Amino acid sequence: MIKQRVLTGITTSGTPHLGNYVGAIRPAIKASLSGDNESFFFLADYHALIKCQDADLVYQSTLELAATWLALGLDTDRVTFYRQSDIPEIPELTWLLTCMTAKGMMNRAHAYKGAVQANVEAGEDDDAAVSMGLFSYPILMAADILMFNANKIPVGRDQIQHVEMARDIAQRFNHHYGEHFVLPAAQVDDDAAILQGLDGRKMSKSYGNTIPLFLTEKQLKKHINKINTNLLQPGEVKDPDSSAVFQIWKAFATPEQTAAMRVEFEEGIGWGDAKKRLFELVNEQIKGPREKYLELLEHPAQIERILQHGAIRARQQSAELIGMVRSAVGIRPLN
Repeated sequence: MIKQRVLTGITTSGTPHLGNYVGAIRPAIKASLSGDNESFFFLADYHALIKCQDADLVYQSTLELAATWLALGLDTDRVTFYRQSDIPEIPELTWLLTCMTAKGMMNRAHAYKGAVQANVEAGEDDDAAVSMGLFSYPILMAADILMFNANKIPVGRDQIQHVEMARDIAQRFNHHYGEHFVLPAAQVDDDAAILQGLDGRKMSKSYGNTIPLFLTEKQLKKHINKINTNLLQPGEVKDPDSSAVFQIWKAFATPEQTAAMRVEFEEGIGWGDAKKRLFELVNEQIKGPREKYLELLEHPAQIERILQHGAIRARQQSAELIGMVRSAVGIRPLN
């Protein structure tokens, strides 16, 4: 049986948090270990440049994210794990796809439309502060996907459009130059956990409400204690389904632990006790990976060797595909 190719990219523009872990990292690693798919994981450092021009932050985020995936059990002997910028064929393919992509499609990209709307509301020029990176990054994302002819792209619902764009670009290229690209499909896990942050909104770096994944025990306890709760006292019935504390508990607990905590909420567990129990649960699960993570951060050369090994594996395929695509568009030796 031919395995399906699954490709996952992680933008290197911040420190991973609990929401990243339960919503994307944990399920992706679990799926990669099943043996059912051929998995590709990459650090999207070119994408990071679109919204982050702090060179040190991009570097540090690349280091932290690579260490995070490795510490959490990503088996680089079973998957292809690489850094986007180590694959020169990707920006080359981006240009070849750009020449086949309608500007009107890019005009409809959610991120660009959102930027224009914000400018209009602020009384600015429609394209104020809009870079070509922001405008055309769906094409770079298409190149990431099509470079390895991935079949399935795990994404959140807000990213489905980008996979559909990659599919449309591939169809147009195939129609014009022949069948070179597999048509990818978005894979949305409706059961994936979406955690609330400290303020009750979705946990997101853009809201500044995250709980970083590998905090020290003292810092983790401090962050969990900051989670917004209502003024209900111990002994008063609490609604678990509207509580960020319970939601995070559920993301880390077994079904039996979740059912037991639901009963405790209904019996009026105090917020202090609930947060203390949550800290103990989360800390116990990340304690081992945290130690591995901190050790990896002390040895960046070890991480670099792993990424370079992944790049060699990835380029075995990317070089072959870009050769065929270059020939297809007429870029060939004159012999």
